[in-house]
Amino acid sequence: MGKPTAVMSQGGSFLLYEGKGGDPFWDKAERLLYTALIGFIHYEAPKDEQNFSTLIEMINAMEVREDDPTFKNAVDMMFEQLEKKNPNHFAVRQYAKYKLAAGKTAQSILISCGARMAPFDIGELRELTSYDELELDTLGDEKTALFLIMSDTDPTFNFLISMIYTQLFNLLCEKADDFYGGRLPVHVRCLIDECANIGQIPNLEKLMATIRSREISAMLVLQAKSQLKAIYKESADTIIGNCDLQIFLGGSEQSTLKDLNATLGKETIDMYNTGETRGSQESYNMNYQKLGKDLMSIDELAVMDGAKCIVQVRGVRPFLSDKYDLTQHPRFKMTADYDKKNWFDIEHFLKRKDNLILKADDMYEVIEVEK
Repeated sequence: MGKPTAVMSQGGSFLLYEGKGGDPFWDKAERLLYTALIGFIHYEAPKDEQNFSTLIEMINAMEVREDDPTFKNAVDMMFEQLEKKNPNHFAVRQYAKYKLAAGKTAQSILISCGARMAPFDIGELRELTSYDELELDTLGDEKTALFLIMSDTDPTFNFLISMIYTQLFNLLCEKADDFYGGRLPVHVRCLIDECANIGQIPNLEKLMATIRSREISAMLVLQAKSQLKAIYKESADTIIGNCDLQIFLGGSEQSTLKDLNATLGKETIDMYNTGETRGSQESYNMNYQKLGKDLMSIDELAVMDGAKCIVQVRGVRPFLSDKYDLTQHPRFKMTADYDKKNWFDIEHFLKRKDNLILKADDMYEVIEVEK
């Protein structure tokens, strides 16, 4: 038995709880507190305060004093006032469950919440999540291009991309169902390059099966199938199974090659064996057999021509195809590969955005904001 690490108050008595590494209690306790606070923000906070900044400030204001169980912090008082107004409020009921935790346990939960939400203490990140300028629910209304650019070497903020995709799928599905009779007027295609590096998108295995009917599709680009299995575990096969099209561009990862080898199947070959015996009595024999041979063996897949790819379309046998030559695209001359002058400098763009230059012929819409 390890050392007791938490004490919980339960019905006037005390229950000794022994915390262990990876114990689900702490995750569930965190989730309970998040649910209460986010419920309060969603139902009670003004529209401009419904953001992560408000959540962080509430967590920071939740002081716990072990030697004074009657102490009430600012958040406790806010929930008390809400309870007087509406005792059955969703947020109040969740917060009451969290308050079952005694001093040390509550303090540990708050520390865990603070550690998990630490990235949102960064000023730039708090500003980024304090208001909405992406308007993700409008992407299916008209043709729009949205670029989500992240570092390919530093994964610190990759979770933001995962959050955006989660919101995007949920909002667009709701928009399609509520306003367009189940299908968006403009197809939304998500090209998720380096899908394994953005973190886990919750319920992706279910989304891949449901978004297609709403005129939404997702193209997952991976270095190997093992990357997907490392993140989504048992759900990886379901995600792959919901893809109508798979393209193998080449690679040497063994599990990917084995899966593809099994998918390609075998071809039938005719084998003839001949034998001849020489001596005083010569004899000659010939055997004919039909055998199955791998259409492409694992070693053949590993050294496949770089200009070729294998395409698998649902309902069609896999076939070998030439890769598209990008230099033949009608708009190739507009790319940076053709001319470095076409390179989009994001830093320069952001600097110009801060110093907007008005032109005489441009038309602008002026919006007055009351303070």
